[in-house]
Amino acid sequence: MAASTALRASGPRAAYSLPFVITASSLGTLIEWYDFFLYGSLAVFFSTEFFPKGNPTAAFLASLAIFGTAFIVRPFGAIFFGRLGDVIGRKFTFLTTLVLMGLSTTLIGVLPVYAAIGALAPLLLVCLRVIQGLAVSGEYGGAAIYIAEHAPDGRRGFYTSWLQTTVPLGFIVALLVVLAFRVNMGEGAFRAHGWRYPFLLSAVLILASIYIRLKLHESPIFQSLKDAGKASSRPTTEALGDSNNRRLILIALFGAVAPNGATFYTCQFYALFFMETVLKINYVTASQIMITAIVLAAPLYLVFGAWSDRIGRRNVMVAGFTLAVVTLVPVYKLMQAHAASPLVLTLLVLYQQVIAAMVYAPLAAFLVELFPARIRYTSVSLPYHLGVGVFAGFVPLVNSSLVVWTGNNLAGLFYPLTVAAIGIVVSLVFLRKPTHQVKIWDEVPGVTPV
Repeated sequence: MAASTALRASGPRAAYSLPFVITASSLGTLIEWYDFFLYGSLAVFFSTEFFPKGNPTAAFLASLAIFGTAFIVRPFGAIFFGRLGDVIGRKFTFLTTLVLMGLSTTLIGVLPVYAAIGALAPLLLVCLRVIQGLAVSGEYGGAAIYIAEHAPDGRRGFYTSWLQTTVPLGFIVALLVVLAFRVNMGEGAFRAHGWRYPFLLSAVLILASIYIRLKLHESPIFQSLKDAGKASSRPTTEALGDSNNRRLILIALFGAVAPNGATFYTCQFYALFFMETVLKINYVTASQIMITAIVLAAPLYLVFGAWSDRIGRRNVMVAGFTLAVVTLVPVYKLMQAHAASPLVLTLLVLYQQVIAAMVYAPLAAFLVELFPARIRYTSVSLPYHLGVGVFAGFVPLVNSSLVVWTGNNLAGLFYPLTVAAIGIVVSLVFLRKPTHQVKIWDEVPGVTPV
C-alpha cells in the first residue's frame, strides 16, 4: 500500500492515510477472530473439561455444538449491530463489539469446569459463546465497510482483502498461542490450568486494539450522509421492506456467503479436525501443518483481491467454489493415503488454503458494492451472518456427525460441497451485474478518495 494514499473529505476533517485505516481496522478484527477461534482450536480439549466423563464421542459432538451456538446468534447480532452502524456510525459500532468480544473471551479464561460446578459449566460456556457470536456479528461488517468506504473505486478488492487475511491469521495466532502454552507447560499442567492463559491474554490484546481504534475518524461516506441528513433512521425496515434489496440479500446469501462460509470453514477447521480425529495425528504436528499452510497462502488473499478488481468478484469466487466441488473429495482421500507424511499433508492443506483465499478474498468488496450506503451496514451484515451462522458455523458438527453416523470418513464433505454447488448455480444465474464496476463514491458528491 502506498504510504501517501490518503482520503480527503469536504470540510475541516483532517486527511488520514488509508494504510493506517486498514491497519487499525484489521488489527482489531484479527484479535476478534483470535478470540473467536480459540474455542475451535481447543474443541477436542473442551470436550473433556466441560462435559461428564464416560462418552467421549458424545462429549466431542457437544463441544462442537457449543462452537456452533456462537454462529446461530450471529444473524440476530447482525440485525442489532447493523442498525447501530447505519444509524449511529461505523466506528462506534465496531468499538462496541470489540469490547464485548474481549470481555466474553477473558471470562472463558476464568470459567469453572464440569468437575467443579457440574452442568452449570457448559451452560455458562454457551452464554459466553453467544456473546462472542453477537460481538463478531457486528465487527466484521463494520470493519469491511469502514475500509471499503475509504478505498478508491477500482482498488476496493485489493484494499479490503487485507481485512480478509485477518480470519486465517486470527486462526494462526490462536493455534500458535495454544501451541506455545501447551508445549512449554506440558500436557498435564496445560490440562489442569494452562488452557486458561490464551483466553486471559485476550484482555491485553483487546485493550491495545481499542487504543488504536479510538484514533480513527468516522467513515467519510457515512459522515457525509449523516451531515446531509440522508442517513437512515430505520435501516432494518428499509433493507428488508424494499423488494429489490430483499432480492439482493437472498442472492448474496445463497450465491456468495453461504457457499463461501461452507467452503472456507471446511478448508480451515474441518482440515484440522480431520487430521486430529480421523487421521489421529497429534495436536502439535497437525497445528504445525495448518500454520505452515495458512502462512504460505496468506499473500494469495491480496492476489485474489486484486484479481477481483480486474475480472470481477463473482468470477474469482465461483472459480474457488468449483475447485472445491471438483477436487476436495480426492484431496481428502490423498490425506488418508498419506497420513504418515507431514510434507504431503502440508501440501494438501496448502491447496485447501488456496481455495479458501480464492473464495474469501473478494467477499468484503462484493458485499459492500451490492448495497447502498444508507442501509449498507444492515444489508451487508444480515446475509453475511446468516450464511456464516446457519450454513458455515455447523460445518465441523455436521461433518463430524455424518462421519460418526455413516462410518465413512469422507461423508463429512457432502454437506459443504452441496452448499458450494448451490452457490455456483445461484451466482451464475442471478449475479449478472459485475459489482467491481460500482462506484460507491458517486453517492456522496464532493467526498473523494485521493
